[in-house]
Amino acid sequence: MDPSKKLVVPEVNANVITKTDKIIANPNCSTIQMVVALKPLHDKYNIKRIVVSTYQSVTGTGKKAVDQLMNERNGLEGPKAYPHPIDMNALPHIDVFLENGYTKEEMKMVHETKKIMGDDSIQVTATTVRIPTMGGHSEAVNIEFENEYNLEDIIPLLQNAPGIVVMDNVKENIYPMPIISKGRDEVFVGRIRRDETQPKTLNMWIVADNLRKGAATNAVQIAESLLENKLL
Repeated sequence: MDPSKKLVVPEVNANVITKTDKIIANPNCSTIQMVVALKPLHDKYNIKRIVVSTYQSVTGTGKKAVDQLMNERNGLEGPKAYPHPIDMNALPHIDVFLENGYTKEEMKMVHETKKIMGDDSIQVTATTVRIPTMGGHSEAVNIEFENEYNLEDIIPLLQNAPGIVVMDNVKENIYPMPIISKGRDEVFVGRIRRDETQPKTLNMWIVADNLRKGAATNAVQIAESLLENKLL
């Protein structure tokens, strides 16, 4: 969050990088996949508020967490990455708790979204949850816009944006899942529907491989952007 350092997701804000930038930050994994999906919507409808709940893979914590999950699943003892069992469980606790009652992960999503999108007026509230999955992070996102939208315009808008794959056919049970995103570089979006409780508001489900687009792939794409724009 150092204001002198750029925080970059190439599909969203590669344009902020200049030749004088010597340090470029890679954002938080859960923020990256969300802003990729939100960017084309913000450009057209102007996002006012975001409510996001995440369902995050144990791979985001590292090998110790993966080992804890597999040990618990197989009835074995071993080192613990979490303060509670993770198999057959969900922990509403990612990173440390802060004075305001939110976790550091949740506040990262708040502050990073504003910085990457280049708009401090966007209101963000987050609940981040660790679940016993591997392959990717999932997010339920509720987006309130300043401007009204037509639901039939949302899918083409997302399909034509870089880095996004739309999987949205509930009649055929087609929607994004971590098992689908594993080993892939794209951000997957589905369950696209109008929030029927208030106007100008949309619900979406966003999934991406947290080790790839959420970390390594994004870093590689930053380097590719530097080369493409002759900034090296």
